[in-house]
Amino acid sequence: MSRRRTAVLVSGRGSNMVALIEAAKDPSYPAEIALVLSNRPGAGALDRAAAAGIPTCVVDHKAHPGREAFEDAMQAELEARGIELVCLAGFMRILTPGFIARWEDRLINIHPSLLPSFRGLHTHERALQEGVRLHGCTVHYVVPELDAGPIIAQGAVPVLDDDTPDSLGARVLGVEHRLYPLGLALVAAGHAKRVGNRVHLEGARPQPALISPFLG
Repeated sequence: MSRRRTAVLVSGRGSNMVALIEAAKDPSYPAEIALVLSNRPGAGALDRAAAAGIPTCVVDHKAHPGREAFEDAMQAELEARGIELVCLAGFMRILTPGFIARWEDRLINIHPSLLPSFRGLHTHERALQEGVRLHGCTVHYVVPELDAGPIIAQGAVPVLDDDTPDSLGARVLGVEHRLYPLGLALVAAGHAKRVGNRVHLEGARPQPALISPFLG
C-alpha cells in the first residue's frame, strides 16, 4: 500500500498533531506524517514532533513581507519534501485563496464545533451561551470561506448543565484526537470524495458516531 505523504501545519502545542502521528505509526494507516511545519519558531509542537522522529521546519510568517511571500515559502518546503496532503492542526494563520487552490481537495482542518454552527473563534463559550445540548468537532476540507468547507467527519459530546468553556472544551478535545485520524484516513485512502459542498464516503464502511460518555 502506498501511503500518502502528509504535512501537519501547527502554531502551538500540537495535541491534534500528536494524535495523527500516533495513528500513522500503524503500517496499515494510509497516510505517513512526513513533515511538521510551524509558523512560530517556539511552537511546542516542534519538539513533540522531533521526539517522535518526524522531520520539522519553521517558516516564520514574521520573516516575510506579506501573506503571499509567506505562503510561497511554505509551498517550497512542501514541494521539496514531496507532500501530497496537508492537515491544519491549530495553525493560526488565515490562508489565501491562492494557496488553498494549490491544495484543493488535499487540505483539511479540524474545527471545535459541529459545523456549520459556531464558525470562527470561542466556539465553546458560544455553544454554552446558545444552550445547545450537543457540541463537538468537525473535520472538513478547507475552502476560502472560513470554516465552510465540505464536512468529512463529525464527533459530538453532550453539553452538561454544569459545563464551563474549559470543561466542555476538554471533552471536545478528547473527541478531536479520535476524529482527526479518522478524517485523514478517509481522505488518504480516497474514500472521502467531494461532490459540490458535500462529501460522499465511497468504499468505506459507515463509521459509528463519536459521542463521548456523560462525564460528571
